[in-house]
Amino acid sequence: MTMLQNSRQLMVKAIAACGFLLVLLACMFVLSDRASAHGYVESPASRPYLCKQGTNTDCGAVVYEPQSLETTKGFPAAGPADGKIASAGGIFPKLDEQSSTRWSKVAISGGQKTFTWKFTANHATTSFRYFITKATWNPNSPLTRDQFELTPFCTVNYGGAQPPMTYSHTCNVPTDRSGYHVILAVWDVDNTANAFYNAIDVQFGAPTDPTAPTAPANLAASNIGTTSATVSWSASTDNVGVTGYRIYNGSTQIGSTNGALSLNLTGLTSNTTYNITVKAVDAAGNVSNASNTANFTTQAVSGPDSTAPTAPTGLHIMGTPTHQSVHLMWGSSTDNVGVTSYRIFNGTTLVATVSGTAIEHVVTGLSANTAYTFTVKAVDAAGNVSAASNAISLTTPAAPATYPAWNASTVYWGGDKVTYNGVNYEARWWTQGQTPGTPAADVWKVIP
Repeated sequence: MTMLQNSRQLMVKAIAACGFLLVLLACMFVLSDRASAHGYVESPASRPYLCKQGTNTDCGAVVYEPQSLETTKGFPAAGPADGKIASAGGIFPKLDEQSSTRWSKVAISGGQKTFTWKFTANHATTSFRYFITKATWNPNSPLTRDQFELTPFCTVNYGGAQPPMTYSHTCNVPTDRSGYHVILAVWDVDNTANAFYNAIDVQFGAPTDPTAPTAPANLAASNIGTTSATVSWSASTDNVGVTGYRIYNGSTQIGSTNGALSLNLTGLTSNTTYNITVKAVDAAGNVSNASNTANFTTQAVSGPDSTAPTAPTGLHIMGTPTHQSVHLMWGSSTDNVGVTSYRIFNGTTLVATVSGTAIEHVVTGLSANTAYTFTVKAVDAAGNVSAASNAISLTTPAAPATYPAWNASTVYWGGDKVTYNGVNYEARWWTQGQTPGTPAADVWKVIP
């Protein structure tokens, strides 16, 4: 009997251990899948960023990837479910814990405020939008749509362009708020179905700092090469304290530091003139005037160019592949002269060639239920080809079923299925004339 009991105990322990490993593997899979996500609000410091910094505690795994708060776009009509807004749908559930004392708060005042996004991959962008909790919101209740003003107080349209790796813009924050509020920052990616969501916990009525730092001085460039240069400057002063510097080429921000007085610029183009300025920023988001301008021209390459670009990095899939296409994205290569194109391969077969400024491409013309393995290589003007990126393997899903085309004059009953604009729908109840896919036509549900 004793041996039997011991055997049962060992079996229970083994099962428990296996269960733990399965959970661990599942978590690793989920987090690795999220590694394709790329951005967070750095200033005013968002809830996930303060978790990364250690100011917010007991945050869970978001401390390792505050850039991963990604889910479907379309807020407030779509996007994360109520109660899961701060976690962008629940992948990091600790972020959805909500009370008046749970999270550290950033002092803020109404009026013009600078918002800064930090990207680990700068996707083509439709817009940046900002929502704020109502004056009468309950900070001790979960974040739901009813807690927010559903018209953004600020929208910055970006027109599908690709922002720099650090991007700042100004918004007019409402002046009629006091005490603790939450600002929801939404980054709408242009060419995928997703957006990124960051909650920013702010405190109105706290002491404010209206004074901008002095402009940095003595900006100079050194160590000028074919694709790199070092810029350095003298420190700014501020009535409270300088927190960082932003580096610009003309009007385009190309880098930043957290207080360092120099920056090594890389990935430049040979034989090209740059006009660099620097601005200082303080904790309140005040930005100084620009420094003096440092003008320099990168060196030209002498003799034949036999140096290949570096391999593209971080190749990954954006969104969900269809039975006919997949959206690929990668980190840009560098070259001693300049990358002119990228070649996309399935195995050893070239499937597409794109511009050297591109970092993403939608591969079309795929077959349903078929395995593919993609890599990307960079090419320079001399025809030098880089080593391949990491490989991404996938199997396309089966082709979806097709149904009769929707007709505005046809009466449909619950359970009837139609196809409209390439998407399949099923009627929830009786309907006629309600166009599938429109906000008012909730009678139709998408068939996955």
